[in-house]
Amino acid sequence: MTLPKPPSLPLLFLLLLGAAHAEDPYHFHTWNVKYATLSPLGTPEQVITINDQFPGPRINGTSNNNIVVNIFNHLDEPVLFTWNGIQQRKNSWQEGLPGTNCPIPPGTNMTYKFQVKDQIGSYFYYPSTSLHRATGGYGPITVHSRELIPVPYAFPEAEHVALVGDWYTKPLPDLLKLLDSGRSLGRPDGVVINGKGGKIEKKTNPKEEPMFTMLPGKTYRYRFCNVGMKNSINIRFQKHSIKLVEIEGSHTVQNIYDSLDVHLGQCYSVLVTADQEPGDYYLIASTRFTKEVLSATALVRYAGGKVPAPAEMPAAPVGWAWSLNQFRSQRWNLTASAARPNPQGSYHYGKINITRTIRVVNSAGAVDGRLRYAINGVSHANPETPLKLAEYFGVADKVFKYNLMKDDPGPVAEKITVAPDVVNATYRDFIEIIFENPEKSVQSWHLAGFSFFAVAIEPGKWTPARRSNYNLIDAVSRNTIQVYPGCWAAVMLTMDNAGMWNLRAGSTERAYLGQQLYFSVLSPELSLRDEYNIPDDQLLCGIVKDMPRPKLYTI
Repeated sequence: MTLPKPPSLPLLFLLLLGAAHAEDPYHFHTWNVKYATLSPLGTPEQVITINDQFPGPRINGTSNNNIVVNIFNHLDEPVLFTWNGIQQRKNSWQEGLPGTNCPIPPGTNMTYKFQVKDQIGSYFYYPSTSLHRATGGYGPITVHSRELIPVPYAFPEAEHVALVGDWYTKPLPDLLKLLDSGRSLGRPDGVVINGKGGKIEKKTNPKEEPMFTMLPGKTYRYRFCNVGMKNSINIRFQKHSIKLVEIEGSHTVQNIYDSLDVHLGQCYSVLVTADQEPGDYYLIASTRFTKEVLSATALVRYAGGKVPAPAEMPAAPVGWAWSLNQFRSQRWNLTASAARPNPQGSYHYGKINITRTIRVVNSAGAVDGRLRYAINGVSHANPETPLKLAEYFGVADKVFKYNLMKDDPGPVAEKITVAPDVVNATYRDFIEIIFENPEKSVQSWHLAGFSFFAVAIEPGKWTPARRSNYNLIDAVSRNTIQVYPGCWAAVMLTMDNAGMWNLRAGSTERAYLGQQLYFSVLSPELSLRDEYNIPDDQLLCGIVKDMPRPKLYTI
């Protein structure tokens, strides 16, 4: 038998080079977005569905996979979708917000193309236009580690996703009328788990179907995201503890809790072991920091179990001090590998010099007799031309002014300025953002395009001397942070992702009425090394609709 001749060294080099530069796998999705009549809280209403599903279909992939989503808009108005927590490295063209993209007109389609570059973890998507989020349209995004990179726990028997949040039954036009006339949305009507609002009953319903099933003795991963509009949610199981393993793409120290506070926009992964008597048990989700507690349940059934769920429901904790202590207990797992094989703790963020401090103070006030929310006295308003397009086409001066908001607001003025709020950020600067909450409700903040180190939440007022309280060793790297009433929170990050990136309140009402801004992060090189070119099929609108396209970036 004659063995084949091995390839020559030059050919072998070319083969290896080709393998090294092969594209990562693609996942293709086609979505039909339309209204359907559903009853999340028992009353028929119009809900946005995707491929006739609510919540929408799961986007499931592996680190560095390419995601392609072709969206057909069957609604009667324009729509956009954003990918909460996906960093869109060098690619804010795919962020899907009114500040970055033109909406998809009714009866047409648009394709999103993005890579989950160097990310793992639990995230979600939702419609970002109007108040569409109040009518559904959201769904989960799960990103797994590559096979060769170990995770710091035994592979679970299976995964379950639980999208929890408060819910309004009012029709979308009524909700919009409230906000546009200067009034608050008020209290939600209930809580839903995966689009269903199971109520806490004194007696179990023998005909109730389980939402989740577990095999006795096996361990399961539950991914929780708070996709609601107004309230923090506490999640807990009857007779089962939960082991925290991941927060928004970071492996954590594996603390065990009886319950977990999940604030607006946040995602957590926990492990639950089916170590109780085989039967039925409830997962409970209830609002936190509200005068009247709203709750929902979902049935968890052991396979083969015939014992009904216990009548007693575990109570949620009371007050925000408990929640603050839970935050302080959550730590980065320094020895675990993240999306790359190097340990998370190999990045020593606490040794980097801070080049800029931005204080963010939320406030509420009236403009022309109507309610607005603001950051440092500026209430953001979306212009007709998306901010990113205006900047890219060189007409930013006709659409917005940079830096209306100051880094140090001083005493927050009662007067609120309504305008597009765009802050210049220097590419690759290492900055700290201080969130200060003088109001009486818990705030939640999300930063698109980045992960930051949540180094502190403390009561009182922030001063530079409070940096001595920062966790500079193992703070969790994440994309959301909560701020309790009368408290401040500090995060640190490197602005190393060129693009136009949104910082917004987790509260849908507050973001809609102005509590958000955009960071413009421009690479001085204007190079493909730092930012991708505008896609050929990018929708154009506003004053750039008929303008010639600028010269493309090159290496």
